[in-house]
Amino acid sequence: MNAASNEIALTAARIVVEEGMEYGPAKRRAAKQLGLTGRGDLPDNDQVEAAVVEYLSLFCADTQPAELHALRELAALWMERLAEFRPHLTGAVWRGTATRLNDIHLQLYCDDTKSTEIMLLNQGMDYDVGSAPGPRGQPVDRLSLTVPCPALNEPIGLHLTILDADDLRGTLKPDALGRTERGDLQALRRMLAPLHV
Repeated sequence: MNAASNEIALTAARIVVEEGMEYGPAKRRAAKQLGLTGRGDLPDNDQVEAAVVEYLSLFCADTQPAELHALRELAALWMERLAEFRPHLTGAVWRGTATRLNDIHLQLYCDDTKSTEIMLLNQGMDYDVGSAPGPRGQPVDRLSLTVPCPALNEPIGLHLTILDADDLRGTLKPDALGRTERGDLQALRRMLAPLHV
């Protein structure tokens, strides 16, 4: 990584942790703040994630583990509620870099993409409908709601990305470093075991 990329990664990491921003917008804002406009200078997400982990260990070691645990517990609760839709946790809460400023991201794999909305409506829950990039390059629905997190004593954003049941194949395939981008409830429960706290 060149010096400019490293500087962008470090600045982006601070923005990610302190503001809860996603990696892409954080990298662009960091580059702008630093006056670096070359697209080739932008670090990849793995580089930003490494900088986030370093930032958390230096500045948030006393608070982040408990906040992450609270978010994972809340994610597990919602994964239980949404079990019929084969939920998988993704994003910072899955990867272990989340703080109280991060939202929870679940991917749901449905035979009928409207069934989740029907369930939420039947439970009287308010949500917004947006879109997210899908696995085939097509936009897919993302339902966003705000849910209470008693452990943190504040509301947390919960985003449900609605995918086709067929998209479940291959979702747990690890990357070159052996990490997965998402995990099911069983995998999350293993993370919540006392060994991982």
